[in-house]
Amino acid sequence: MTTGAVGRPESEDRAGRTAFQGAPGAFSHEACMALRPWDEHVPYETFDAAIAAVQSGDCDCALIPVENSTIGVVEPAATLVAESGLPIVGDAWRPIRMALMAVDGAEFEQIRTVASHPIALRQCARTLADMGFEIIEAFDTAGAAREVAELGDRTRAAIAPVAAAEVYGLTVLRNDLQDSDDNRTRFVLLAREPA
Repeated sequence: MTTGAVGRPESEDRAGRTAFQGAPGAFSHEACMALRPWDEHVPYETFDAAIAAVQSGDCDCALIPVENSTIGVVEPAATLVAESGLPIVGDAWRPIRMALMAVDGAEFEQIRTVASHPIALRQCARTLADMGFEIIEAFDTAGAAREVAELGDRTRAAIAPVAAAEVYGLTVLRNDLQDSDDNRTRFVLLAREPA
């Protein structure tokens, strides 16, 4: 299992641009910071847009999640990667830990709705079912956290990485909501063929 930095050629002496799907603080952003810390990390709302940024030359590479140890293949990401025509130049499995977060001052008992990306929600489906919240699907984990912060409603929460709580000034109410203690996601690094 690869866990270190991926894809930096020894001859590369400049920072590049790595595209990822989601808002700052998302799991893909976390993976970019861990695996390609020397690059500028560029957020895109969709997997398709992140891949297209590499195809167009706007970014040098993209880090895309394609498989999760709990739910299997991550779609539509895996299909978009396969159809992109871009070579996979590296990959790494990363631990994924889900945190429940809300605005400062909110109590767990006040929470009525929880928002997150559908893939993240599936990774903690059993835990969430036991809690009885209304579930809201969002385009991204960190995007859901950002919206909770913007709304300031103490009855709303998001499931996202702890880093998203730090980025958006939220309080973590519970850690490790994922159903599996060994919840991991495989990210692949896509890059254009050298000219």
